[in-house]
Amino acid sequence: MAETRKLSVEKALDKLRGEEQTKSRTERQDEKTEALHEEIKRMRAQRLRLDRKPGKQG
Repeated sequence: MAETRKLSVEKALDKLRGEEQTKSRTERQDEKTEALHEEIKRMRAQRLRLDRKPGKQG
């Protein structure tokens, strides 16, 4: 029979928590990246609006 490694409950919980922290760190990074993309999109649209205004006055 193959030997089964036994983990203490504390070590098993630490291992699971470590995976959760990695996921949540990745999720936070994804959220920040998405927010920056939205800000870039907003600023580009604003720049286009501002670039169009002087052309209409002339």
